[in-house]
Amino acid sequence: MPKYKTSEQVLSLMKDRTRVRNIGIIAHVDHGKTTTSDQLLAASGIISPKVAGEALALDYLSVEQQRGITVKAANVSLYHEVEGKGYVINLIDTPGHVDFSGRVTRSLRVLDGSIVVVDSVEGVMTQTETVLRQSLEERVRPILFVNKVDRLVKELKLGPQEMMQKLMDIIKEVNNLINIYAEPELKEKWSINPTLGNVVFGSAKDRWGFSIPMAQKKGINMKHVIDAYSTTDKTKINELASQVPINEALLDAVIKFVPNPVDAQKYRIPKIWKGDLDNELAKAMLNADPNGPVVMMITDMKVDPHAGLVATGRVFSGTIRPGSEVWLVNAKAPQKVLQVSIYMGQFRELADEIPAGNIAAVLGLERARSGETLIDMRFKDLQGSFEKLHYVSEPVVTIAVEPKNPKDLTKMIDALRKLSIEDPNLVVKINEETGEYLLSGMGFLHVEVSLQLLKDNYGVDVVTTPPIVVYRESIRNKSEVFEGKSPNKHNKFYISVEPLNEKTVELISNGTIKEDMDSKEMAKILRDQAEWDYDEAKKIIAIDENVNVLVDMTSGVQHLREIIDTMLQGYRLAMREGPLAHEPIRGVKVVLHDAVIHEDPAHRGPAQIYPAVRNAIFASLLMARPTLLEPLQKLDIRVPMEFVGNVTAVLSRKRGKILNMTQSGSVARVLAEIPVSESYELASDLRGSTGGRAFWGTEFSKWAPVPDSILTDVILKIRERKGLPKELPKVEDFLS
Repeated sequence: MPKYKTSEQVLSLMKDRTRVRNIGIIAHVDHGKTTTSDQLLAASGIISPKVAGEALALDYLSVEQQRGITVKAANVSLYHEVEGKGYVINLIDTPGHVDFSGRVTRSLRVLDGSIVVVDSVEGVMTQTETVLRQSLEERVRPILFVNKVDRLVKELKLGPQEMMQKLMDIIKEVNNLINIYAEPELKEKWSINPTLGNVVFGSAKDRWGFSIPMAQKKGINMKHVIDAYSTTDKTKINELASQVPINEALLDAVIKFVPNPVDAQKYRIPKIWKGDLDNELAKAMLNADPNGPVVMMITDMKVDPHAGLVATGRVFSGTIRPGSEVWLVNAKAPQKVLQVSIYMGQFRELADEIPAGNIAAVLGLERARSGETLIDMRFKDLQGSFEKLHYVSEPVVTIAVEPKNPKDLTKMIDALRKLSIEDPNLVVKINEETGEYLLSGMGFLHVEVSLQLLKDNYGVDVVTTPPIVVYRESIRNKSEVFEGKSPNKHNKFYISVEPLNEKTVELISNGTIKEDMDSKEMAKILRDQAEWDYDEAKKIIAIDENVNVLVDMTSGVQHLREIIDTMLQGYRLAMREGPLAHEPIRGVKVVLHDAVIHEDPAHRGPAQIYPAVRNAIFASLLMARPTLLEPLQKLDIRVPMEFVGNVTAVLSRKRGKILNMTQSGSVARVLAEIPVSESYELASDLRGSTGGRAFWGTEFSKWAPVPDSILTDVILKIRERKGLPKELPKVEDFLS
């Protein structure tokens, strides 16, 4: 294992928290994040400067090298000096493709600053907006790096004035986004201002870059850049790289503008820690106190073939050492730390201890998962944990997998389990009716890459079905009250359903409303923001992950208290698979009006309560104009004006809808929505119809009803695939 000259310096500096910076590189896919990371690694002596820009050192998985994209978040600790003072910079390179945006969310939780990379020609794209929004939501301070400035000279052939105009437009657009998404007190302070130096212009591939203050100090301007690229003489570009090296420009800006952990945790902890801010744990975190109790947030789990599970995360307070006893809050389990280290790309460097404010890799936490909070064993009774991570999209594409060789079944199950530990956005489940193993991901690429990892890392060859899109069931009207009877006829539930309004769905999806909230606080928010009746909102007793609520409007029903848990379990099971096509139900309010419960516990067990609750809910759903919801993708397409007609033709063939169209110069920007089920061949169709000249970005948009004209068809196809009876269910089937 290579020993880096910097690892000793890094480990000794980590103890001085004012000299630590935690940053990530975030951007739209292919805007140059990993190439930028390479230059920073080369400057710290971790890879040879000769190969930087081509090495893509942080893309060390073979799947990343073959596809030329980053699919995980890689960590590395760098050493950098400014005016003779040394600093530690913990850097995470993140993926840009929307299918892997979950990893960006997890990385941002442990960072204090982000370098937002934007391609000077393409400008701000969909994913740039998404990652910038995620960054601001986590209170992570952005710095801007406008990359590939050479393209403005080589491809667009702009003069110095036009170049500055183009660059100022990008800054203006980024500032608009900061203005929209940042919190009021941070908007002014965090906006990008070229004269201050929190924006760097350059080319990561050619190793040069400068901020305005640096350019003034070294006597460089845009004319020098144009000259360097206007001749065939390569030495001009190398001269530029030695005068204004990119690593100096970026890392100086990081040290000047990204706060150290002591300053950052003061305003980040109140946002990301849910729990009392006055107890000992929170106070230690607010001051990033290395002598306080250990608190660490795990954001990444890797399976190391030799060492088992490696948990990576940020130490928010205390100092983590081998042998310490810690408590996992979510898993509710004690664990012992066996070894601590820092990451250098794919290698780990052992450390004796890692103090607050740094990113650590820990062995021995077999029960931990991404999003876990780890605290000092002595404080396990203090309540509190980190805010749940909010992902931008959810798994919408599913495939069934089986091993090519039946002997590999247990090997495949084990490999799938490990993959889903490493990537929580990958969902693995077994279809109990058909016995298939189902793998669900954020998009087609996500699922494809996971299959390749199965083969490369675990040697499992699998046969798959074509990708299936996941639907949700919902309703369009309010139903009447239906009675559900238990099989023994001794228990009865009176239930009705109605659709939730859009505002309520939004409040639950973004985590403003949670099941474990105080009921008065929840009712106040719902009354003020979503037009609920306060008394009804106070009686919400369950909210499930597919955005449904259960309201208990009964009063004085005997024995209801004793069976409430069984009833809730019955409700959750019913909401997991609806009557139309056994897909999860979404956006429904279930109201319990009254109930009759048998006094003898022997006659009111789960076998009696589950069917009674389920039948009443299903009958109500079928009477409330049921429908299916399908996932829609938002498309942001840049294309030369002459191809706009071809693009709209492709979209209308695929049931797409154009939301907006703007034009700048000879390029049109088309914003559209298209169902995920129609997007499978989208890439080849768009390339084919525009001669490869369309650039586009996609992101998950929303769930929308399937058009009535194809609804029955879609339902029957899903029922056939799941081996359900061909006839659609009727209300009578659920009434005794």
